Amino acid sequence: MLKIAGVFIVIGGLMMWVFNRAEWYSEDVLLPRFCENPDAHLSRVEKILQNKNPIGDDAKRPYIIAAKLIYIIPRKQDEPVKSYIARLRERIQESCR
Repeated sequence: MLKIAGVFIVIGGLMMWVFNRAEWYSEDVLLPRFCENPDAHLSRVEKILQNKNPIGDDAKRPYIIAAKLIYIIPRKQDEPVKSYIARLRERIQESCR
């Protein structure tokens, strides 16, 4: 019984460590990458959210990079696109300071 409890404690500790490292990585490494040209990234995010085929004939890589923002800072349920873009802009500006 003690072995099972020890395994759960170790696994729980590892999971907490992984989640903390992922949060650190997104805040301190990924978000500052968007400081260089935030308006371009935000316009691509807006296109991704509003169009069925946002890429068209453009290169896919910039849209994939912009889509990371949607993953890092998810949109709240029933949040309007304009409010979401404003919230993203604010978070990017915070990370650039």
